Amino acid sequence: MNKIKDYLLLMKPSLSIMVVFSSVISYLLAPKVVEYNLAMILLLFAGGMLVTGSANAINQVVEKDTDAQMKRTSKRPVAAGRMSVQEGWAFAIITGAAGVFILGYYFNWLAAGLAAFSLFLYAFIYTPLKKVNSIAVLMGAVPGALPCLIGWAAGDDQLSTGGWILFAFQFFWQFPHFWAIAWVAHKDYSSVGFKLLPANEGPTKFTAIQTIAYSLLLVPVTLLPYYTGMCNYKDTAGLISIGLIIFANLFMIGRCVALYRSMDVPSARRVMFGSYMYLPVVMLALLLSKA
Repeated sequence: MNKIKDYLLLMKPSLSIMVVFSSVISYLLAPKVVEYNLAMILLLFAGGMLVTGSANAINQVVEKDTDAQMKRTSKRPVAAGRMSVQEGWAFAIITGAAGVFILGYYFNWLAAGLAAFSLFLYAFIYTPLKKVNSIAVLMGAVPGALPCLIGWAAGDDQLSTGGWILFAFQFFWQFPHFWAIAWVAHKDYSSVGFKLLPANEGPTKFTAIQTIAYSLLLVPVTLLPYYTGMCNYKDTAGLISIGLIIFANLFMIGRCVALYRSMDVPSARRVMFGSYMYLPVVMLALLLSKA
């Protein structure tokens, strides 16, 4: 039982579920998906969880020494010595291959290829860059947003406009979300050499302004589905959807402005948790008004 628990910890289930959630919603938003097939949804969820879990497992294997030095990560299975590096790699290879196969066999190889590319970027580009330069956040935002394209490709068999809009939405969302996390965990991160905030001095006004800027960018991006005809705004569901999205954007901008004013960890934590709520609200609102 403890071994199963360690395998789950290796996959970072809470993070993986959030990532796969956006992929599933993007799949359901694809125009060719006219009926919701539970079996296909579960297969997409399973494939996404396996690929995301593989990337997270590689991350923990590569960063085992770093994880062992930080209080918040020291109990992870590889860092704590409960699991060997070889076992971690074996788990990552098996889950990654299985996830890519599920996406390719049951959906299409475009979605599978994007998933494999996302895994590579996260595990072998973003992860080592974290100790080099804060550009790691930019590089990490790409695999972080690719689940939207993966889900769209799985449902639409191509990378059309709607998929790229959803990609842009999740891409921009990650900056205030991740910088809030980096702000809260700055002492831990800086102690092991992670360079994740946009200013070398750490949490600064410049960082807070950046969170506001990216939150403002989310406003036009989240309204693009209505202007492109991907979502409908001419009925009650559409009007409710737009209302929810506008409210969510104002909420997110407000939290980032509060961070700029207060410049403290509690405010950064509110941005972090606010972003966790923002993502599902906007995604579900878009699904509510699918054309």
